[in-house]
Amino acid sequence: MAMALALACSGAQAAPLPAPARAEVDALLTRLQSSGCQFNRNGSWYSGADARTHLLRKLDYLEKKDMIKNADQFIDLGASTSSSSGKPYMVKCGTAAPVESKAWLGAELKAIRAH
Repeated sequence: MAMALALACSGAQAAPLPAPARAEVDALLTRLQSSGCQFNRNGSWYSGADARTHLLRKLDYLEKKDMIKNADQFIDLGASTSSSSGKPYMVKCGTAAPVESKAWLGAELKAIRAH
């Protein structure tokens, strides 16, 4: 019986993010892409467009593993640190000092939710 249940569950497809959560993540990534800010991962700086592409790949992975249910979890599990090095991602806008992406994305998510 346990084996049958395990086999039945192993074939289940992971669900994508609920539509409201996906809309928030898409809005976050659009803001990052259009911000003019740079995104640092593993010691190299990338454009907002490159960051968006990278984070969409991470989103896809997390959805397939059914690891996230909302934008906050996406920030925590996918958009804050490198899964290969464990180093925090950074965002640098203009001449301002770089900040951790978790803080930058969290502030942007708060602004999105306020509108």
